[in-house]
Amino acid sequence: MREFGLVLIILALCVAMSFASPYFLSWGNFRAMLMSFSIEGIVVVGMTVLLIVGAIDLSVGSVVCFAMVVAGTAFLAGIDPWTASLAGIVACALIGVAMASFVTLIGLHSFIVSLAFMVIVRGLCLAITDGRPLSLFSLPPGFKFIGQGTVPLDLRSLGFAQVYDVPVVILIFLAVVVVFDLLLRKATVFRKVFYTGSNEKAAQYSGIRTNRVKFFCIVLCSGLSGVAGVLYMARFGAAPPTFGVGMELNIIAAAVIGGASLKGGSGTILGAILGIALLSVVSSSLTLLDVPPVWQDVIRGMILLAAVTIDHLLHTRKRARGAVRAG
Repeated sequence: MREFGLVLIILALCVAMSFASPYFLSWGNFRAMLMSFSIEGIVVVGMTVLLIVGAIDLSVGSVVCFAMVVAGTAFLAGIDPWTASLAGIVACALIGVAMASFVTLIGLHSFIVSLAFMVIVRGLCLAITDGRPLSLFSLPPGFKFIGQGTVPLDLRSLGFAQVYDVPVVILIFLAVVVVFDLLLRKATVFRKVFYTGSNEKAAQYSGIRTNRVKFFCIVLCSGLSGVAGVLYMARFGAAPPTFGVGMELNIIAAAVIGGASLKGGSGTILGAILGIALLSVVSSSLTLLDVPPVWQDVIRGMILLAAVTIDHLLHTRKRARGAVRAG
C-alpha cells in the first residue's frame, strides 16, 4: 500500500509540474533525475536493509567519499583503476567491520557509533588528500564508461520516435535493486533481518544469532557505499575529500519515506527506491520553479521530519493494536 501511495504522489507531482514548467516532461530532465538518484539509490538499498534490522548508519556520506579517496589515491600511485576501485570498496567494508564490532561486541548503539565514524572517516579523507581534491582525468575510457557511458535503447517498435541513450549507472542501479529486492523477499538469510528487527529477543530465542545478522547488515551498507563511491569517481573523474557531506539525510529520508521503519522490522527495497525517486522529483521541481537552494534545504528537512513523524505514529498505533489483542 505504501508503494502504491508513493506512485500516486509521484504521478500527481509530475502532472502538476507538466503544467508549471514546459521542461519537466522532457527526456533530458528525466535523464538528469535518474542520474541524480541512481548512484545514491545504491546506498539507499544498504540503508534500507540496515533500518529493517533495527540499526542506522550516519557515516554513509563519509564512507562514499572514503571509497573515492582510497581508489583515487591508489590509481594516482600507479595501480590499475579496477584494482584501485576494489581496494576502495574493501576499505569501506573494513570501516563497516569496525563499526559492526563496536555495535555487536561492545553493545554500543549504531547511532552513536556511526556518528563517531562519520567524523573519523571524513577526517581520514582530508588527511589522505591534504584537504585537496584528487584530479583523475587520466582514468582510462573503459573505466569511465561505468560512470559516464550510455547504451542505446530502441523503443521505436513501441511507438517512441527515437533511440534513447540510457546511462550505464542507471542499469547498474536497476540490477542492484532487482537483486536485493529478490533477496529480501526470498532468501532465508534476509528473512532473519526482518525477524531480528521486529523482535530481537524473540529472534534470539528462536535460534537466530542476531549479532551476526546485525554485523552482516552494517558491513553490507558500508560495502554498497563503497560501490557508490567508485561509481561517483568514474562519473566525475575526481575525488574531492568533502564529497557526500549531508548525503546521509537524503538516504535516510528516502528509506523512511519508502516504508523502512526507524524502529526496525519493516521496509522494502521498492518502497525505498520510490522514496528517493519522490525526493528527486521534488528537487527537480524546486529547481525548475527557481526556488533558492537554501529554501530547498528547508523543504527537504520538512519532508524528512514529516516522514519520521508518520513512521512514529504508525509504529505507535501498531503497538497499541498489538497490546489490545494481547489483552
